[in-house]
Amino acid sequence: MNATNPAELNEYELRDLTTRFPHPGRIEAIFLRSSRRGEVVAVQSVCAFAACGLEGDHYAQPSRSRVAGGKRQVTLIQAEHLPAVAALTGRAQVDASLLRRNLVVSGLNLLAAHALCRDRSLLLRIGPEVVLEVTGQCDPCSRMEAVLGPGGYNAMRGHGGVNARILAGGVIRVGDAVRCELAQA
Repeated sequence: MNATNPAELNEYELRDLTTRFPHPGRIEAIFLRSSRRGEVVAVQSVCAFAACGLEGDHYAQPSRSRVAGGKRQVTLIQAEHLPAVAALTGRAQVDASLLRRNLVVSGLNLLAAHALCRDRSLLLRIGPEVVLEVTGQCDPCSRMEAVLGPGGYNAMRGHGGVNARILAGGVIRVGDAVRCELAQA
């Protein structure tokens, strides 16, 4: 693009910059809950079903409050946010399973994977098969007060990860690469 107006150039550069990531991330942990308030179970791999959720997780089960193909089929949290949550709650560390997210990802800014430009959708590719679309932030629930102590809810705000829908299913394994890429038009 040959922009003569500096404002146009900046917009073009910003649009281009939002699609660049320095390197892939990595799946560090996978957690499932068979029921809403159920026990969190760590697994080494899981099958992701398109437009549904993760096999064995309560989000993949139909309910009156959940619409098929909804925005919260899988939840992800950045491993790099765990020390921040620990510091904000006065703990030495926080076990990721306490935060009740499905996938713990390191090395990739998940918040940046939510597209800024509607015509430039970004997708997360996990391993060779699975494709997710980040649909927004995953806000903390009131259970964080019980799990992390007083102030746990506010400690998680901004650090709670993201929600995503599954566009292409397959198997997700601990250690899989997580790449952010521009959706094909």
